Amino acid sequence: MKILAIDDQQLVLLPLKRRLTELGYEVITETDALKAKSIFDSFQPNLVIVDINMPVISGIEIIRYIRGTKNSQTPVMVLSGNTDDNLIVESFDLGVEDYMKKPLSLDEVSARVKRLIGSVNKEQKSVSQNTIIEKRCVGVVIPCYNEENRLLSKEFTNFVEGHSGYHLCFVNDGSKDNTLKVLKDLRKGREDYITVYDCEKNGGKAEAVRLGMLHMAEYTDLDYIGFLDADLSTDLSDFDDLVKTIENSNFKIVSGSRISRMGANIAKESARQIISLTINYIIRKILRMNFKDTQCGAKIMDKEIIKIAFKDTFITKWLFDVEIFMRMKKYFGAKKAESFICEQPLKRWVHADGSKLSMKDSIKIVFQLGHIAIHYKRKNTENIEKENYNYVLESGKQKVI
Repeated sequence: MKILAIDDQQLVLLPLKRRLTELGYEVITETDALKAKSIFDSFQPNLVIVDINMPVISGIEIIRYIRGTKNSQTPVMVLSGNTDDNLIVESFDLGVEDYMKKPLSLDEVSARVKRLIGSVNKEQKSVSQNTIIEKRCVGVVIPCYNEENRLLSKEFTNFVEGHSGYHLCFVNDGSKDNTLKVLKDLRKGREDYITVYDCEKNGGKAEAVRLGMLHMAEYTDLDYIGFLDADLSTDLSDFDDLVKTIENSNFKIVSGSRISRMGANIAKESARQIISLTINYIIRKILRMNFKDTQCGAKIMDKEIIKIAFKDTFITKWLFDVEIFMRMKKYFGAKKAESFICEQPLKRWVHADGSKLSMKDSIKIVFQLGHIAIHYKRKNTENIEKENYNYVLESGKQKVI
């Protein structure tokens, strides 16, 4: 029994192919819908699974090709995040046998496939754990500097194997220990959804995150891209909650917040907490935005703002989060920028031993904040002066401020 699965997002196709292959089906996957037409002709599948929303040509066009151009009665199942009633009705009018709405489990997909084309008479090996096929794909950047003894490899691999639609990008920030080897071992056999980006020289966390985010932005199948600390002080299930928030809202950034609240496990050293509160107060004054915690190392962003936030090198190594918000404010204006950003309390955050940020560094942060305030105020002034100059050139009139 042969199955052709068509979806422009490779991260959706990977777990689908693995499960159907485990069940004994012969599976070909394709991300290019145009190529999928010729594959349909040569492969002659017993079942086609197709997404609706794809670039160049849609899943509807694929269905029309199968039912109209080829006059084929090959069973067609739609697997899509598009829940528009008109499209669903049109799909059934064109002759599809089933319409499955993402997100849904691989167990359910398997059951529907068996119902349509039957089981394969083959001794089946153990089937992988049930995974949810999501309707979004997410890139996660994890900066790593000398993490050989702290990197929780098993937690990362278990997460990506149990959660479809995630691509992890580990950035080795010029580590002096065996971090790079650990990362390469972690990636082995998981090359489709784990990337190792190696920086030969240590450039600091800000630059590691920036380079990783820009690298992930080149992946066409990602909807959202975020970053997370390698020590998992914010755990992966909490990060997944941030993704769910941005997926179901109009926010451009969802930022984790280590606000102590009932039911949350937020653990900080007392001295560090005092310094943190002081720094957050100064940051709020600089941003003039009412954030409780800008410095939490867990954030998810809409892909369309990555260039805005990360195109230019940051002027500080640790306070790039503040600079991201300053750039959003500069680009969109204060009011609009604030409406684009959501601060979401975490269920758990634990200060991990071996943190690279010392108490001495925390004191330096206060001076770096002053540098940020002056730098971005000057940039805003320069932009205003440039706009005034262009206005004079275009209109021949002076503009009084």
